[in-house]
Amino acid sequence: MGTVELLTAAEVGSGAEVIVPSYATAEAAEAVRAAGALPVFADIDPRTFCLDPAAVTTALTSRTAAIVPVPLFGHPVDHTGLRAVAREHGLLVIEQAEIEQADAAGHDTTRQANAAYLNARLTGVLTPAVAPGVEHRYHSYVVRVPGNGRPDRDAFARALRARGVRCRVPVQTPVHRTPAFRRELWLAETERAADECLALPVDAGMTRRELQRVVSACNALGGLLPVAA
Repeated sequence: MGTVELLTAAEVGSGAEVIVPSYATAEAAEAVRAAGALPVFADIDPRTFCLDPAAVTTALTSRTAAIVPVPLFGHPVDHTGLRAVAREHGLLVIEQAEIEQADAAGHDTTRQANAAYLNARLTGVLTPAVAPGVEHRYHSYVVRVPGNGRPDRDAFARALRARGVRCRVPVQTPVHRTPAFRRELWLAETERAADECLALPVDAGMTRRELQRVVSACNALGGLLPVAA
């Protein structure tokens, strides 16, 4: 059963609120709306990019009926923390499946090895964090480009592409800032991730030479680029 069907089966509909992440695709929010409920956006953990249980607690109201967390980039959600919040407040937890296209299951190990290679060699960017006791499958290898906001990350991305390195902004616009779900709220970690994050290639089919090209290009840039006047 999909998220809409699970919410409907649990009679989570009109008048109910369901907490979802904004730093993700709009799929979870769309599912909540399709079930007749109201999506409420909570902030993320800056290390995992998934819903932060403390932020979920802050977003609770008397109308909150469920939480729909979304695993992102191959990192699982904080099941323990979110279920503890759900038990304390009598809420339903329905995990939204990650919609990013993963390679065949056997390629997870290769992606993880490629990620380990990059983790050990990249400087000037903040490499992905992994919560203790969980496995990161690296559907995307998302780094942070430190600096003073979007111009630094975007200039860094343009410079990488000029050096032949594929890269992309993994979440262009948080869901709560899109026209369909616009909310007047400030989610500090969500906003920071939207400004700083960049996905680098970590495909299972990459050669060691291609990985080294990523390392060389990133390290040559030094992490920060001056913003043009």
